Amino acid sequence: MAEAFSTLEINILRAKGLTEGQIQALTEAGITSRNDFKTVGDVSTLLGLLPDLGEAKAQAVMEWGAGVPPTADAGKIVVESADAVYCIHCGTKQPKDYESGDLCISCGKQAEPILACYWCSSSGPGKYCRSCGAEFVPTGELDLAILLKREGLPKDEIPAKLRGLDQAGKDDLWGRVRRARG
Repeated sequence: MAEAFSTLEINILRAKGLTEGQIQALTEAGITSRNDFKTVGDVSTLLGLLPDLGEAKAQAVMEWGAGVPPTADAGKIVVESADAVYCIHCGTKQPKDYESGDLCISCGKQAEPILACYWCSSSGPGKYCRSCGAEFVPTGELDLAILLKREGLPKDEIPAKLRGLDQAGKDDLWGRVRRARG
């Protein structure tokens, strides 16, 4: 015998607007759990199985059952140009004449800040140094990263270590930076 919807699933289906008769029709069509909606796939297939369900109810049930809202854009592939730049603050795509250091056309902040590399001392935009490949660290933690480099930590471990430190750990590192300068 086929499984049946759990009490929670039945209550959710009721909340989506289904009647007892419609829930029974789902079971008769072979849909007996939330996971079965993934097999159904989309609203039009569900309406093909149960035409009296209605577009709005079918949409609500599929959004819940399949776990993601089925949209017209599902499966669509978007290809971006390699030179496309997005603001790190608001995500707005910058115009074609954008140059590193320009302000965002939407939020007015520096779309792609110029950061200094703790490993090779060069600077540039983005998340990684274009000279040595090191992941940039926030400007406020540059001295900490340089200290960790001098202590022999590998290039790839420094940003992860800084992200993993709590405030007390960073304060300890700042104390070591000050003693080294002093």
